[in-house]
Amino acid sequence: QVQLVESGGGLVQAGGSLILSCTASRSIFSINDMGWFRQAPGKQRELIAAVFSGGETHYPDSMEGRFTISRDNAKNTLYLQMNSLKPEDTAVYYCAGGRAGGRWINWGQGTQVTVSS
Repeated sequence: QVQLVESGGGLVQAGGSLILSCTASRSIFSINDMGWFRQAPGKQRELIAAVFSGGETHYPDSMEGRFTISRDNAKNTLYLQMNSLKPEDTAVYYCAGGRAGGRWINWGQGTQVTVSS
């Protein structure tokens, strides 16, 4: 089990950038898969970026190359660089770590990102 804590959310104008961080309570070196999700009001939680043990990354096409996920195992931290933000990016952003049977195991409490027009 690992505790995940997101930070870096806030209010930003459309076109702006934010960097979200997810700090783990222990080493993430052994956590193969880590990801960022978001959930907007009235919508389902969706995967927006994932990084795997070999360093390969995955983004849904809908992200349009605006987001970049990275991990720093030495700092036990997962990052999400978000550029060219749009009002429709407004959501609670969650990080997740570890998967079993296709399900993500550990979740953070979420951080709110609000993009104003």
